[in-house]
Amino acid sequence: MTFFKAGLLVSAVMITATALTAPAAAAAHDHAGARRSLEKAVEGGAPGIVAEVRDRRGRWFGSAGVADLKTGEKRRSGERFRIGSTTKTFTSVMVLQLAAEGRLSLDDSVDRWLPGLVRGNGYDGRKITIRQLLNHTSGIFNYGNDAELMKTAVGAAWYEHRFDNYTPMQLVKIGLSNPPYFTPGAGFGYSNTNYYLAALIIEKITGRSYRDELERRVLRPLGMSSTYLPGRDTKIRGEHPVHHSTLFSMDADPEIHDATEMNQSFAWAAGGIVSTTGDLQRFFGPLLAGKLLPAAQQREMFTTVATQGGPQWIPNTRYGLGVFSQDLPGGVTIWGNGGATYGSWTFAMGTRDGSHLLTTQINGDWSGLAPFDDLFTAEFS
Repeated sequence: MTFFKAGLLVSAVMITATALTAPAAAAAHDHAGARRSLEKAVEGGAPGIVAEVRDRRGRWFGSAGVADLKTGEKRRSGERFRIGSTTKTFTSVMVLQLAAEGRLSLDDSVDRWLPGLVRGNGYDGRKITIRQLLNHTSGIFNYGNDAELMKTAVGAAWYEHRFDNYTPMQLVKIGLSNPPYFTPGAGFGYSNTNYYLAALIIEKITGRSYRDELERRVLRPLGMSSTYLPGRDTKIRGEHPVHHSTLFSMDADPEIHDATEMNQSFAWAAGGIVSTTGDLQRFFGPLLAGKLLPAAQQREMFTTVATQGGPQWIPNTRYGLGVFSQDLPGGVTIWGNGGATYGSWTFAMGTRDGSHLLTTQINGDWSGLAPFDDLFTAEFS
């Protein structure tokens, strides 16, 4: 299924921008820096990139590059894509809603809700709190870094296993079969296993599936009709870009594959959601503005820990409960979350009060963080 070579990516750049505001508002702030950043991302090798901005002037959408390297079809507003670990914010909000309802405490131990599950091999769920799951200070190993699981996740092996189905308990047990990164509270270690455990606690308390609670608590109330958790569904519903991937090859000139169709049960509550730039605005805007959570839980979510010193993560950031802050040049700090999966990088970042928000996605997985850092600096600084 290989169809393109990475060395051939830098081709003619197609850039479009649509002002989703009245002409006077668009003229007042044309997002020229963001436009240049989009073009620069594609010139640097990204297949295509979209960005949607909401600020006090209104809404703006811009795009560059293509949705499909084979056909040259342009990126469009409203496309669905896999949002990766941006999913974690949704999971955290649901946990915090349960805390606001008095149904759990962030200081509850994991063992209180999942008795006996996190035990042995250096783990003791009686000493790990829900808060430590959400801010990645639990020390629990990330199942995605398991050596045996990784063998099925890279290169040709991925094609053989991309439709494999995993249960949450299978992946939690894979994570726990590896020793912890550190004792609880002793550091920061980004781990999808943390969010699987948090979602299992949601299910235990509510008696409903994670997907049902996601729809009931977040998606339907916010009118996020283009967002869903696919489960075993391997296709992306509706209009969407091709998700171009190197399948994490270490080759100097890796081949690029179509990774659009896959079973994302391997990501679930830690990274499995499909959404759009517009729907992410509908979620992160109210969240940053303090409209989704009571004040006490809002403070908890945005209380951060240092991310330095652990496994490599995004520079110049601090992590809260499913959100992080990022310091930009010039002293500006933005808040939100981001994520990557095969063929997709997504970010939703904004000012702390939610008055200025940017959601963006690249439909390729090899460009790294630089295009986003450039876009954030252009838009917010």
